[in-house]
Amino acid sequence: MRDQLEEAHQHRDDGYGRAQHLNRVELPKRFYSIVDVARGQDGYEVTLDGRPVRTPGKKIPVLMPTLGIAQALAAEWAAQGEFIDPATMPLVRLINSALESGEEMVPAFRAEIGKFVGNDLLLYRADSPQELVAEQEKAWDGALVKLARHFDVAFQPTIGIIHQAQKPSTLEKLDQALEGQDLLALTALVSITGLTGSGLLAIALLHQLLSPEEVWAAAHVDEDHQIRLWGADEEAMERRAKRKVEFDVAVDLINALR
Repeated sequence: MRDQLEEAHQHRDDGYGRAQHLNRVELPKRFYSIVDVARGQDGYEVTLDGRPVRTPGKKIPVLMPTLGIAQALAAEWAAQGEFIDPATMPLVRLINSALESGEEMVPAFRAEIGKFVGNDLLLYRADSPQELVAEQEKAWDGALVKLARHFDVAFQPTIGIIHQAQKPSTLEKLDQALEGQDLLALTALVSITGLTGSGLLAIALLHQLLSPEEVWAAAHVDEDHQIRLWGADEEAMERRAKRKVEFDVAVDLINALR
């Protein structure tokens, strides 16, 4: 299911979201010396040698609602060496992706999360081996119980991959759980949904029903089971480590927006 979320994640290819492909192109040289944060008329902005930062594609001013987010962006700019490597700037990429997507994408992002809530990772269980069945139950049942109690909904998990429709009232209430989230928050939540393969885990995280550590562990029950059976693949673990960085950045952004 995580693979199926690639389409939901493609919006992050806007602007610096293409950073994962930059190993095939020459990186730009660092062109600034001093990184700072200034209070603009409509928010906090990062400045490079006194010039406000803009997104790379549409040249949109990068104005942040909180000082903390702007400082985190500034830290990524300041950490660059001789060359600017967007792959080492996950928050910059996430923010640029949000801004270049535009406010008009808010309904689509919200709908994307909702679509996968109804066909969620946590709702499709293995029938064997018994060890995996038990691991899924341990990690996922508790999350579903917390969501069910908090939002007064009911879930209908199934065994296998055949679609099991969830109650319309459940889907409606969980969509309402995203009410009031702005462009930045929804971009982060779509990222978390793509990285974990679960809209339910993203909503649980947003409403602090699960910790980030619990969410990450729940998202990797199947993968961790395979690792215990066959051992860890070095390339796969490198990809997982990179996803974890993206996940942590998205979580930090959501927390900063609370």
